[in-house]
Amino acid sequence: MDKPYAPACERNREPILAVLREHFADRTEVLEIGSGTGQHAVHFGAALPHLSWQCSDRASALAGIGMWLAESGLSNTPPPLEFDVGERWPDRRYDAIFSANTLHIVSWPEVERMFERLPGVMAEDCVVVIYGPFNIAGRATSDSNAAFDSMLKAQSPHRGLRDLDAVDTLARRAGLELRDDRAMPANNRCLVWQTAGS
Repeated sequence: MDKPYAPACERNREPILAVLREHFADRTEVLEIGSGTGQHAVHFGAALPHLSWQCSDRASALAGIGMWLAESGLSNTPPPLEFDVGERWPDRRYDAIFSANTLHIVSWPEVERMFERLPGVMAEDCVVVIYGPFNIAGRATSDSNAAFDSMLKAQSPHRGLRDLDAVDTLARRAGLELRDDRAMPANNRCLVWQTAGS
């Protein structure tokens, strides 16, 4: 098979990296939920060598991720884990969790399930970073995001942009506090939560 490639990963990796340099500076082990092609893992793993970057995704994506990891030759990106939010989760804890462009692809019940189960993989002091497009107060933040939301729903009714406040409510139920809400290029956001009290 050909190595998978997502142009969006090339466009957004530097702005995301700027956030990770700040918020993952004192972290050691990252679980990436929904690694997609594996491009982010390779870029961030190379730029942040103090981190062990654990990829994960559904079984169908693992071969492609493995190709990116193998080509990179990085020592801090272990083999990807098979992971589905509704199935078995890793049996270890991480002090950082990252996910990009996933919440609008999975169904809302799966988003709820993800946050419900996050505490089971979070270390006592954990930082959670989620990147992607979000609605605010039930409204799209731009015409392009509104069009993207319509396209997603036309592809599959369970998809669509999530409301920032609704996602933050799930995060708070999981014991997290919103520490940073960073506006990103192309009307995306990088949301950073940390374990409450840390």
